Amino acid sequence: MKWYLNAMTNLIKTPEQIEKMRIAGKLAADVLEMIAPYVQKGVTTEELNQRCHDYIVNEQQAIPAPLNYHGYPKSVCISLNEVVCHGIPSFKKLREGDILNIDVTVIKDNYHGDSSAMFIVGETTPQKRKLCQAAQESLYAAIKLVRPGATLGDIGAACQQVAEPQGFSIVRDFCGHGIGEGFHEEPQVLHYGMPGTGMSLKAGMTFTIEPMLNAGTYKCKVNKKDGWTATTKDGQPSAQWEHTLLVTDDGVEVLTLRSDEDFPREIHHS
Repeated sequence: MKWYLNAMTNLIKTPEQIEKMRIAGKLAADVLEMIAPYVQKGVTTEELNQRCHDYIVNEQQAIPAPLNYHGYPKSVCISLNEVVCHGIPSFKKLREGDILNIDVTVIKDNYHGDSSAMFIVGETTPQKRKLCQAAQESLYAAIKLVRPGATLGDIGAACQQVAEPQGFSIVRDFCGHGIGEGFHEEPQVLHYGMPGTGMSLKAGMTFTIEPMLNAGTYKCKVNKKDGWTATTKDGQPSAQWEHTLLVTDDGVEVLTLRSDEDFPREIHHS
């Protein structure tokens, strides 16, 4: 992993901390909604980055967490086609058929909201469209299992059970993470695993689920020149969706839900 986990973190958040997480989560979702109309053929990923930066800083009065985080040079990550994650915005123009992930993390009142979404430029191939859909389906399947007493292994297995039957692989090199006052806290949330294994979830925990699906091999490589950009080892496309979640007393609350999603903000289990 390139991102770094904070050594000491508080897994269970207080009601006051949770309220701050709700605010930060809403801001992250708002950035993704704001940028959507600008994802068009001919636009550069740097233009998208600048729009996100200006919106976070000027409109939201918040901080873009990735900027200067362990040397990362931009305010959002934009991962295009075969880029798995941590793509650095550049002056490369979007082309018809491109798929891209925009990963936004906002800091407000010292707390983080982290979310990402896939975008398709114009018309793309059936394979790329199916890959994007499968990545979102795997995220939703995992979210539906989140509740006190469920395990991290349940989350990983749910992602696999959606992705692999459709012929896609789950990335092993990167994972979800706890989040709060720290950008990357414990626990690490793998997107593969065995049901019933790993840490049991407890009410008050906040973390991300962010499955990365590849059309080919799950293996990745990181660009040695910039130290960040992770691509698929075989050059096949990759897709990812991400939400920040709160484990509630009887289920889960999606802190970064967007208005364009046909998915409940809260799920309750009896």
